[in-house]
Amino acid sequence: MNLTGETHFLMNKYNITANKNFGQNFLIDENVVENIVMSSEVNKNDLVIEIGPGLGTLTSLLLEKAGKVICVELDKKMLEILNDRFSLYNNFELINDDILKVDLQALISNNSEFENVKVVANLPYYITTPIIMKLLENKLDLKSITVMVQKEVAQRLVETPGGKETGAITYSINYYTNPELVLDVSKDSFIPSPKVDSAVIKLNILQEPKIQVKNEELFFKVIKCAFMQKRKTLINSLSNSGISNKENLENILNELELDTRIRAEQLTLEQFGNLSDKLNI
Repeated sequence: MNLTGETHFLMNKYNITANKNFGQNFLIDENVVENIVMSSEVNKNDLVIEIGPGLGTLTSLLLEKAGKVICVELDKKMLEILNDRFSLYNNFELINDDILKVDLQALISNNSEFENVKVVANLPYYITTPIIMKLLENKLDLKSITVMVQKEVAQRLVETPGGKETGAITYSINYYTNPELVLDVSKDSFIPSPKVDSAVIKLNILQEPKIQVKNEELFFKVIKCAFMQKRKTLINSLSNSGISNKENLENILNELELDTRIRAEQLTLEQFGNLSDKLNI
């Protein structure tokens, strides 16, 4: 049975329809599934945390490759399907919870026998950013994050800071990881078909942040405030948000040899780091 047939079979057997509230779209492209698992480079030394496994399409292949797969699924309707499919696997664990509420540090500590921890998921698009930022900001002992996300979001996540697709999250991603685009995925690869195309990205977690800053909290606050009024100049955005006054900001930009009319999305990661360090004095 191919993946399309298997998906329809499971949906009919368990009387399941995709839940829009959970952002569910079931992946039916075998090539995409294989590419996700292959690019994640999962092996028997790895603990895999899969977020939102749904019908278990990705889970099935991950269980063959990984040392252990812990699935975190919020939708109670999926629990019976996942347990029926994988309960005979001794490397399968299922947690019914919201990934944003799970103590991932404890989860990883309780499975310390594994060499690496990798996150692999077809993420619900409506909470993609909060999930990724939780994984990064909690500074978990992760090797990589390989996820499917909305294509437009993927472009911002893998962009080089200062590039045309740059957003506030671009800097966070590049601070913590080396991001890469794995493949584009057509909307026709899902049941039901979403309104947008998708992409698979891989975030290779750095042991140390790409740059060193004096005050990490201020660094991210400056970036967030700079992008809150993206159409304004950097000076106007930061002064309007109360980060500093215009005169001081002008002086700092002159010191850093930056145009006082520069906009947030034009700065490199290093330039934002230098700016926040100057503001921290």
